[in-house]
Amino acid sequence: MQTTFTDEQRHNPDIQLADDILRACVHCGFCLATCPTYTLWGSELDSPRGRIYQIKDMLERGEGASPEITTHMDRCLSCFACVTTCPSGVDYLHLSDLARERIEADQRRGLGERLERGFFARLLTSPARLRAALALAPLARPVAHLLPRSLRAALALAPERPPAGRSARPGVYRAEGARKMRVALLAGCVQQVLGDAAHAATIRFLTRHGVEVVVAEGAGCCGALDQHMGRAREAASHARRNIAAWRVLADEGLDAIVINASGCGTVVKDYAHLLRHDERHLAGAGTVASLAKDITELATMLDMTPVIATGHVVAYHSACSMQHGQKLSTLPMELLSSLGFDVRAVPEGHLCCGSAGTYNLLQPEAAEALKARKLTNINGLAPDIIATGNIGCQVQLADGAAAPIVHTVELLDWATGGPKPF
Repeated sequence: MQTTFTDEQRHNPDIQLADDILRACVHCGFCLATCPTYTLWGSELDSPRGRIYQIKDMLERGEGASPEITTHMDRCLSCFACVTTCPSGVDYLHLSDLARERIEADQRRGLGERLERGFFARLLTSPARLRAALALAPLARPVAHLLPRSLRAALALAPERPPAGRSARPGVYRAEGARKMRVALLAGCVQQVLGDAAHAATIRFLTRHGVEVVVAEGAGCCGALDQHMGRAREAASHARRNIAAWRVLADEGLDAIVINASGCGTVVKDYAHLLRHDERHLAGAGTVASLAKDITELATMLDMTPVIATGHVVAYHSACSMQHGQKLSTLPMELLSSLGFDVRAVPEGHLCCGSAGTYNLLQPEAAEALKARKLTNINGLAPDIIATGNIGCQVQLADGAAAPIVHTVELLDWATGGPKPF
């Protein structure tokens, strides 16, 4: 793709990055076939190629974000199926981040929309605030019809009973027997509240296999939710806090930073890019990124022996952040199969379920359409269990799933001596 940036514009390192990415695009259109929003609406403007043209135009003009590009970027899920599909290797992931940052910096949204996005950013990145909100959710349900659509969507996703567990408290969880590895576990934000079962299973599974698990004081939200909304400064702040907390552990010896929410893993592995302009923290970001591993990646380093004969049919839903973000498309399925599960891939597995960070809150109609399509494909497999590696997908698909939906690590834990997760 030809670009027309001025020499002055190219002095900006972000414009240099955008220019390199844009020039890699050859207009082939392969990305249209795997884009969820293009699949839904058939609109070029809601395809990766269409969005790339709009981003190019916005950056070249050097003007503020138009209402049109804001609308079409907001409709993008950041699933990055297009990145997997693209034969030219166009880095749409980082290009879309740049576009979202520009849109948010322009502050051209209406007051109500700005308040809405700020509310969810503050709510979801704070476990304490999220727990308080879930405790109040039953009181809000009778008047849900009076609330804005995003709050109605949030209430629909909220569990009937507020989760009570807090398995990943800061501290050291000793390995059983001789210690073979020492790892840090990312507690996260939403994961702490809604994904506690995965945290509990992760700690049991790892310690049972000789791995010491440390949850660092001060580490928390990875920054993904803010980054998805173009709030780069806030995302970088989360990253710096985590780097500082983990650096202490790394100095004492650390084999990995384990993450059991694939959306978080994608961002943590990209910390060096997120903090590319921060010379003070860049080296630490690179160290953290190199240590970050999804729980399934760490599982391949362990000597796992199944202690139960399961044979259960598992429909494996590969989260977008797992298959497109971290490129771990088959590893979780292979692990489950090796432990005796009858694992089946979900048809149209490249299409997002509609969760996508805050997408199911801010774009509920599109998210609901994608959810219905995904559930039709999952339920058609008649599974005994549905497994996935991301808390957002679990929450999104729980209502309507024909079988219990659990985190992949819960099945790894169960098959090797842990409790049955459903």
